[in-house]
Amino acid sequence: MSVGLLAVVDDILSAALKASAKSAGVVIDDAAVTPQYVEGLSPARELPVVGRIALGSLANKFLIIIPIAMVLTAFAPWVLPWLLIVGGVYLCFEGAEKVLEWFGFHHGGHEDEGGRDEKRLVMGAIRTDLILSTEIMLIGLTSIDAELGFWMRLAVLAIIALAMTALVYGAVALLVKLDDIGLKMAKSTSEQVRHTGTRIVRSMPAVFRVISVVGTVAMLWVGGHLVLANLGEVGWHAPVDLLHGVEHALEPLGPVVVWFGDTLVSAIAGLAVGLVIVGIALVIGKAFGKNLSFAEGHAAPQAPGE
Repeated sequence: MSVGLLAVVDDILSAALKASAKSAGVVIDDAAVTPQYVEGLSPARELPVVGRIALGSLANKFLIIIPIAMVLTAFAPWVLPWLLIVGGVYLCFEGAEKVLEWFGFHHGGHEDEGGRDEKRLVMGAIRTDLILSTEIMLIGLTSIDAELGFWMRLAVLAIIALAMTALVYGAVALLVKLDDIGLKMAKSTSEQVRHTGTRIVRSMPAVFRVISVVGTVAMLWVGGHLVLANLGEVGWHAPVDLLHGVEHALEPLGPVVVWFGDTLVSAIAGLAVGLVIVGIALVIGKAFGKNLSFAEGHAAPQAPGE
């Protein structure tokens, strides 16, 4: 490999690493959101479903997000904030649906057979991934040096897409199989290993409950922040000014408190936006004689015999 080519590869990898670092927060959100989509599946279906969602995520990035982002960046950059607002509103809607589920607001949509439910939850997960992946890729795109040429930027985005997908869904696959790992450890000849395996198995229901809550809060947080920040980009500065005012007021208390305040305000705003959209969807659904299902993507089928 020539020195020139090595230098190009090094530039691409360095730029990808720098851009990926700024997307870390959204990657954590993505990893927290996804496991709830396999909650309740039979163990044999968990990894295949995660694999299907991962393939959908790659399709989102390479067939939709990267081509559109590159074209819009070149010809219509003003459209990007509007797309992020739409994506943020959808995340708020998804998060608000889940919150309503917690309080017992269930509608139709549970009658489907297991295979159909699995298809719906996969499609729901891929739609949610589309929004989170869009933010990851757009953050990456804005972090790339503007002096890099078109093909260099494209290569950097491709590396970010592959790396982030592998990181998120590799972590998700490991997480959803922890209970199986625990079961195997519980059969070990070592008493200490058996004890550890038993504790892992017993803790998994609580772990998934926590993940479900974290994933929902992540949807509301990311969605609310997308809406607040990008409303400022399109000319309505009051929402993002409020967010910045909270951040400024909390600065003397340290960066952790500032982050928590930002997250709390964004999540509350996301919940408010999501509930409004749910209400609108309910009204429209009633007008057309249809009931809105709050189970899409969340009500996983049970294993046979469960």
